Amino acid sequence: MRPVPHKQRGVAVITALLLTTLAITIVASLFWQQQVQVRTMENQRLHLQTKWILRGALDWARLVLRQDGMDSPTFTSLTAVWNTPLAETRLDQYIERERVEGEIFDASLSGRIIDATSRYNLTNLTTGPQINAGHLLIFKRLLANLQIDQALAMRTAQAVADGTPPLPPQTGQPTPPVRTKAPIALTQLDDLLAIPGYTVAIVDKLREFVTVLPANAVTVNVNTAPPEVIAALVENYSVAQATALVARRKQAYYRQVSDFTGQLFGAQLTVPAAVDVKSEWFLVSSRVRLDRAALDAEALVYRELSTQQFKTTTVWVRQN
Repeated sequence: MRPVPHKQRGVAVITALLLTTLAITIVASLFWQQQVQVRTMENQRLHLQTKWILRGALDWARLVLRQDGMDSPTFTSLTAVWNTPLAETRLDQYIERERVEGEIFDASLSGRIIDATSRYNLTNLTTGPQINAGHLLIFKRLLANLQIDQALAMRTAQAVADGTPPLPPQTGQPTPPVRTKAPIALTQLDDLLAIPGYTVAIVDKLREFVTVLPANAVTVNVNTAPPEVIAALVENYSVAQATALVARRKQAYYRQVSDFTGQLFGAQLTVPAAVDVKSEWFLVSSRVRLDRAALDAEALVYRELSTQQFKTTTVWVRQN
C-alpha cells in the first residue's frame, strides 16, 4: 500500500475543518433562528398581556367614575375617590408565565384619573362654524394668565372654525361658499403645532390648562379647575384672587353654581353658561411595565349624568 503524500493529507485536514466549520455554522444559525422566534413570541405575549392589563385598568377606572356619579350626581369634587392616583403597584403574582428560578420579573401598573373639564375646552371657541366672542375672550385671558401671546387666541379660534363643518343652509338662504383651503381639525393638543405661532414649549405649557374634547359647549368644573382657568372665566379677576378662591374651595366644595358665584363678591362671569360644578369628561392615564415591554396610554371617558344609569363610555385610547 502506497503511503498518502503529505500534501494530500493536508488538503484532507483542511477539507475536514471546513466541513466542520460549515456544520457548526449551520447548527448555530438554526439555534439563532430558533432563539429569535422564541424571543419574538415572548415579545408578542408580553405586548398582548400589557394590552389586557391596560384594558383591566380602564374598566376599573370606568367603574370608579360610575360609582362616583351614583354617589354624587349633582357635583364632582377633588375629594372623591377617583382623584386618588394609583401608585406603582406590583403585578408579578398575577401574570401567568413560566417561572425561572432566580429570575427578576418586573410587572407594575400605575395611573391616575384627571377631570378633563377642569381644563378649558378649545372646541368651545366656536358655535357651529362661527367664532364665539365670549369664549374667545376667555381664552385670551387664559393665555395672558400663562404669559403666552394673546394673538394665538384668534388664530386658534379661526382654526377651530375652519375645521368645523358648515351648517346646512336654511330654506331660501344662499349656499355657503366653498372653502379654498384645507381646514385644521383639532383632535388633540399637539394639533396646535399646525397653527402659526405655536411651539412645542407653548403646547407643553398649555397641557395642564387646555384640552380638546369632541364636543363644544362643555362647561368648566369650578370644583376642579386651577386658578389660571378660573381667573380667565371671571371678568377683571386676577390669578391671585383665583388662588385664594381655590384655597377656600378646599374647605367646602361647591354643590351648585350659585355657591361659586356667591364667592366672587360682585365679579361677573364672562359666559355664565360656561361653568358648572359637575363633570362628565375624564382622562385616564395608565402606565404598564411588564419585563421588557412598556406601555403608556391615555383614554378619554365620557360619563353620562343626564340619566340615572350613569353610563361610562370610552371615547378613544391613545398609546405610546
